[in-house]
Amino acid sequence: MSGESTDPTRSREPVVVVVEPKTPGNVGTIARAMKNFGLSDLKLVDPPELDEDGEAYGFAGHAREDVLPNADEVTFEEVVENYHTIGTTAITNEDSRKHVRFPFKTPVEVRESLETVETETALVFGREGTGLDNAELKRLDEVCSIPASGDYPVLNLGQAATILFYELRTLTVEETQLPDVERERASEAEIDRFYDFFEEFHRSIDNRAHKREKTNVMLRRLLGRAHPTEREITTLTGIFRRANDLLGDRTFGDHTDDADADAGSEPTARPRRD
Repeated sequence: MSGESTDPTRSREPVVVVVEPKTPGNVGTIARAMKNFGLSDLKLVDPPELDEDGEAYGFAGHAREDVLPNADEVTFEEVVENYHTIGTTAITNEDSRKHVRFPFKTPVEVRESLETVETETALVFGREGTGLDNAELKRLDEVCSIPASGDYPVLNLGQAATILFYELRTLTVEETQLPDVERERASEAEIDRFYDFFEEFHRSIDNRAHKREKTNVMLRRLLGRAHPTEREITTLTGIFRRANDLLGDRTFGDHTDDADADAGSEPTARPRRD
């Protein structure tokens, strides 16, 4: 079978089946999305002519090199008989009283389900205008639908395929490891050093100790959520260190009573140290 892999990390890679696509460009778009997200086995039921100089290859990008030329032409019967099938459809208003399009899984739920099993799965897409009909859906094992705005819930074929492939990427793509937040986050010692410079700055510009305390807690919460990097916290520390140098020894908090300040008295500041 075309597209099968002996690599155990790819053993759950689904095949992609498009039933009676009318437009070669849509076949190329799906092939390209497959290439983007690590899928390689494309099967077409009654496809149009795919000319190497035509739309399909023009829209396929680098998938023109492998996914598209290796696509198999199959029958709907062959797909149903050989695979665990997941058909895609737009959301409908059907409920538990009907079973053709309900219950359906979202793309995320499809991925969560496939992560727990080893099975040969086919993701089945229908025609551009009408999708899969009820007779076809009745023969498929599961239904997937993409929640969208109730005002316009129908996605075009290429969009729906791309969204589903993206959600399944953890099964098909060995993603680049993202930086570990804990490893990249500035050290607590560097962050505490920044707090010291900020508190010194704050004492120089605000004589109300209770306000300073609240602001200091707010800043701590802000940085706690932000997880600043070493470079970021070093830059911030440098800014407040420079501000403190420019302010010199002017320190309201050490020389003005909070009650007097709240009553409207003018704080006394030390001369600037230039």
